[in-house]
Amino acid sequence: MFTGIIETLGKVEKLEKEGDNLHISIASDITSELKIDQSVAHNGVCLTVVAVNENCYTVTAIEETLNKTSLGNLVVGDAVNLERAMILGARLDGHIVQGHVDQTGRCIVAEKMDGSWIFTFRYDSSLNNVTIEKGSITVDGVSLTVVDSKKDTFSVAIIPYTFKHTGFHTYKAGTIVNLEFDVIGKYVSRLLELRN
Repeated sequence: MFTGIIETLGKVEKLEKEGDNLHISIASDITSELKIDQSVAHNGVCLTVVAVNENCYTVTAIEETLNKTSLGNLVVGDAVNLERAMILGARLDGHIVQGHVDQTGRCIVAEKMDGSWIFTFRYDSSLNNVTIEKGSITVDGVSLTVVDSKKDTFSVAIIPYTFKHTGFHTYKAGTIVNLEFDVIGKYVSRLLELRN
């Protein structure tokens, strides 16, 4: 379980294919605090630490993960949003995030405002995921509030701190991101679907 509050940015140091799997080695300032078997969200994708070496650690993404997320697009040098699992009993500063990406989306607008940024993303609405205005959405692991919700698009407003300390400072029109829709909304949507 995660909160969507990014702790730090990591840097992809090495990518190694093994069969259908991709081993991803990340340099990070939290590496010394990690241990093997620990869950860490990478751009919103929960992956297990399989090796730790000095300032670098490794996680493995299987074919299913690579097919449903943007992790297969990573290249050496890319920045990755990182969050360790939440501590039970701590404040839930973002919202309930599972680290289970529902689908990818594409940035279609990245607009600088006076003191903030507006990003608009398009997603495949045929997968029955929905957003609501003032509801929660996770974009590459970042817990955000939807400011404009349409059938297959939504917008979020980004404050300067989030822009600087997450991957948002690299996003532009065409950037593919991982989306995790609000877990409560997903259950409500599924229950309504079953009633019809």
